[in-house]
Amino acid sequence: MKRMFDYLFRYWKYALLAPVFMFVEVAVDLFQPLIMQKIIDVGVKNQDIDLILRYSAFMLGLTLIGFIGGAGSGLFSTVASQNAGSDIRSDLYSKVQSLSFMNLDRIETGHLITRLTNDVVQIQQFFGMLLRMMVRAPFMMVGSVILTFYVSFRFGLILIGMILVLMCIIMVVISRARHLFKSVQKTVDKVNSVMLENLKGIRVVKAFVRQDYEKKRFEKVNVELRDFQIEAMRKFAVIMPVIHLTLNLGIVGVLWVGGYDVVAGTSTIGEIVAVINYITRLLFALMMIGMIFFQISRAGASSERIIEILDMEPTLEETHSDLEAQICGEIEFENVTFTYSDTSKETVLSDISFKVNAGETLAILGATGSGKSTLVQLIPRFYDVTGGRICIDGRDVREIPTNHLRRAIAYVQQSALIFSGTIASNIAYGKPEMKESVILRAADMAQARMIIDDKADGLETEIGQRGVNLSGGQKQRVSIARALAHEPKILILDDSTSAVDVQTEVLIQNALKEAYENTTVILVAQRISSVLDADRIIVLDDGRIVGEGKHSDLLRENPVYMDIYRSQLGEEVSA
Repeated sequence: MKRMFDYLFRYWKYALLAPVFMFVEVAVDLFQPLIMQKIIDVGVKNQDIDLILRYSAFMLGLTLIGFIGGAGSGLFSTVASQNAGSDIRSDLYSKVQSLSFMNLDRIETGHLITRLTNDVVQIQQFFGMLLRMMVRAPFMMVGSVILTFYVSFRFGLILIGMILVLMCIIMVVISRARHLFKSVQKTVDKVNSVMLENLKGIRVVKAFVRQDYEKKRFEKVNVELRDFQIEAMRKFAVIMPVIHLTLNLGIVGVLWVGGYDVVAGTSTIGEIVAVINYITRLLFALMMIGMIFFQISRAGASSERIIEILDMEPTLEETHSDLEAQICGEIEFENVTFTYSDTSKETVLSDISFKVNAGETLAILGATGSGKSTLVQLIPRFYDVTGGRICIDGRDVREIPTNHLRRAIAYVQQSALIFSGTIASNIAYGKPEMKESVILRAADMAQARMIIDDKADGLETEIGQRGVNLSGGQKQRVSIARALAHEPKILILDDSTSAVDVQTEVLIQNALKEAYENTTVILVAQRISSVLDADRIIVLDDGRIVGEGKHSDLLRENPVYMDIYRSQLGEEVSA
């Protein structure tokens, strides 16, 4: 928890004012039973109405001061805890943004969402409770004990005995329940993951009529979460009844012993009333301590999960070079090998070597799973090579600052990602200040202008989350327009026209040739018709290059390319 407290200490002024104001409220509460004792033993006993009214007015004034103290403590603790929680959430989000794709591949999205939301909320609630109850409860407990000894030494001993018994019970329960809250948070991860996956794939679920299966899958993790929460709460459920039982027995003991003392004349009724009031305050203090330990257990489990992300080291080492020479677009792979993890035995790419001159168009063709997408993701350093190296303009990409490298590269993936917002904000993503003329020019080249013209609001047309109100082809064209609007030196199209008809695809390729003749284009495709006009074609099979050359050369010499040609076009290869 020390790491989490560092966030709270950033707002030390509010964190300090909260307990100061709470101390005022506690002091008022502790002083009131003594005034009541005075009213009973002097005012009521002697029928002194003037003293009763005077002390009652004094109690009313103290109550008002206590109200101000409680309200101030609540306000300052909220400001401190919410700001600390906001900073934790911001640092977590920033950390996630800095992680490499290899890091993110190891963490499920649902788990990250839980840590950014539920786990941070647990820390916020703990801080809020800490600044109020963690001050109020100990002060109230210690103050009640001291003032009980002040009123009656014998009653003070009874109170000490009750506290020792109760604290032993609370500590035993806490030690047994702590590990359960870790299980609770892990199960919340599972619930979020299943729900997120279902919502993303809701169309597939409905298309295959799998609603009942998904309900059962969700019900399984939901029941698991319920059971863990019940088990954890069952451990804590014993605390409050034990506190009530012990303190009620203490009150009975005080009334029993005090009754004999009053009859014997060694104690007064006012003293008995004051002691019972302090026991009642002690009851609430111990209840608060029980809640604090409960929240500490939850916050402790959440803080470990948060720190796990904050301490995660990106697998992609950032270069600290200050050299940011202009990138022209020459790409060279030198004996590149790649696996997705150090422990993986499966080699995705093996001994890949080729060179693309600046301004050339290279097409990459191959069967599904041959490593096409993996290969192009290595160019902008989404992943680092396992062996060999990739050079841009003769420099190893690992020596080029990542932001500088990626600003020169536009990458369009097959599953087009559209953000909620407008068409204009999606095309100008990354450059909010982009002029409308540049946006429209990019839309023209990507054949997305008709999408804009068909909408009543044009560029300002609102797009739903993940582009829900656009078709697959429309989303791909907007994604291509977004890439072209940034005028990249290297353009990677990862099967990004798969949902576009052949005629539109030809128009996009022609526009690229005319407007981006100096841009290096890497074109990943499934269709042979998409790569016919490329300067060079690479054929991948099982992570290896099995053919390289122009369409006509491969059609004569490469068996894999011939098979793809026959399977797609249904034509015999002419000699």
